[in-house]
Amino acid sequence: MKILVTGGAGFIGSHLCRHLLGRGHEILCVDNFFTGNKENIFDLMDDKRFELMRHDINFPLYVEVDRIYNLACPASPIHYQWDPVQTTKTSVHGSINMLGLAKRVKARILQASTSEVYGDPEVHPQPETYWGNTNTLGPRACYDEGKRCAETLFMDYYRQHNLDIKIVRIFNTYGPNMYVNDGRVVSNFIVQALRGEDLTVYGDGSQTRSFQYVDDLINGMTKMMDAKDFTGPVNLGNPDEFTIKELAEKVLELTGSKSKIVYKDLPRDDPKRRKPDISLAKEKLDWEPKVPLREGLLKTIDYFKSKDLS
Repeated sequence: MKILVTGGAGFIGSHLCRHLLGRGHEILCVDNFFTGNKENIFDLMDDKRFELMRHDINFPLYVEVDRIYNLACPASPIHYQWDPVQTTKTSVHGSINMLGLAKRVKARILQASTSEVYGDPEVHPQPETYWGNTNTLGPRACYDEGKRCAETLFMDYYRQHNLDIKIVRIFNTYGPNMYVNDGRVVSNFIVQALRGEDLTVYGDGSQTRSFQYVDDLINGMTKMMDAKDFTGPVNLGNPDEFTIKELAEKVLELTGSKSKIVYKDLPRDDPKRRKPDISLAKEKLDWEPKVPLREGLLKTIDYFKSKDLS
């Protein structure tokens, strides 16, 4: 089977490409390298079943594939707020182009959506039936509303064109191949700890997140792609909930760093609580995360220790 992975040189995309190659598939990895990194896929380049194409999905793509994983979009606040118009275009125009491709070649297509569609949730934990609490005018809206619109497009193609679609809502994910300066909390804390810098906590650190190791996510995404008679959306995340302060303290413990925790103002529209309800994933996919936070953090710390953090 030939599978297209857009955003395939990114953090999650590179792990997905590697996993799918391990299952015996041919992979077409498409990336415009706005946030993707060739280092993430160097070890795949000699595999004859792996092909890399530099392409921006805001422009049509004419290829023949059997399945499409649409991951292309900057996902960290620093990156998606740097060019918010382009972020929205990637979610909307890019999705239209990938849906058009899927329609033409009759491919099954999976959309990598996000827990950000729930905004700053007033329902906790967040089930797929919750419509969210988002600010359409805020600095995060380019990503939040772009992904919400992408979900709408996928469902409309499903209803109007009977397209074979899948939607997963990805909660906070971490692991090797994260970027050193991507602004996500796990990578921020680990890099700051390893550099001996103060760990920056926004707000008082009481806001919560649920952290999912990347291997668990890839397992859930491929199970969703293989599922029959289920379009989603479905939450993929770890329901173990930690405060940001607890995460910072755990990173200091595991790195042995003498760094201190410092507190700064909470960014606008930053969610206070975030935890997935994964009942649907358990029921429909027989999926739940397996990697505990301590184990995943140790693997991620080892990865960043191998990088140049200067």
